[in-house]
Amino acid sequence: MGVIRRRFFVPRPKFKSYAELNAWLEDRCLAYAKANKHPGIRDKTIWEVFEDERPSLVPYVGPFDGFHAVPASVSKTCLVRFDKNKYSVDARAVGRPVEIRAYADRLECWQDGRIVGRHTRAFGRDKTIFDPLHYIPVLARKPGALRNGAPFKEWELPIAIRRVQRKLEGVDSGRGQDRITRNSVAAAS
Repeated sequence: MGVIRRRFFVPRPKFKSYAELNAWLEDRCLAYAKANKHPGIRDKTIWEVFEDERPSLVPYVGPFDGFHAVPASVSKTCLVRFDKNKYSVDARAVGRPVEIRAYADRLECWQDGRIVGRHTRAFGRDKTIFDPLHYIPVLARKPGALRNGAPFKEWELPIAIRRVQRKLEGVDSGRGQDRITRNSVAAAS
C-alpha cells in the first residue's frame, strides 16, 4: 500500500470534492492495473487476473454506510460542535444531547431516533454551517432575527419574507420592533 500511495499521491494532488478524488483515483488504479504485471502471476497483468477472478467475487450491494458517532450537546444558538466546526440543528433540539454521525461526506445529528440536522461535512477550522430552516421556530419568538440573524444572511428568501425584511430595515431595534415585525409577518402571509 505504501508504494501505491507514494506512486499516486506524491506530490499530493488537490481536489474540490470526494467525488472528484474518487474518479481520479479510479482512473489511476485502472491504468496501473492494465499496464503492470501481476506480482504472483508474471505472464498476466493485474487487470487480466482481476478479470479472471471477477465471476467469483461477492457482488456489489451499495455504498458502505460507515460513520463515526459521538455525543454532543446543542447550544442555545442551535449549534453543535464537531471537528473544530459548528453545525446548526433544529431549534427544537436545544438543551438536549444529540448523537453526531460523521460520514466521509456529510454530518447527521440524531435525537430521539430522528435526524435534527444534516449538512455536507466541512473540513478546516472555525467554520459555522447554517441551515436557516432550523431556525424557523426561533422566528416565531424573535421575528427581528430575520433581519440580523447569521443563519439568514446568505439565504435566498421567498418574496413575502423579503418584503418583511425590507420593512424591517427601516425599523430601529427595541421593544416595539417585535410587535411591528409580527404585524408585518401576518400581513405578508
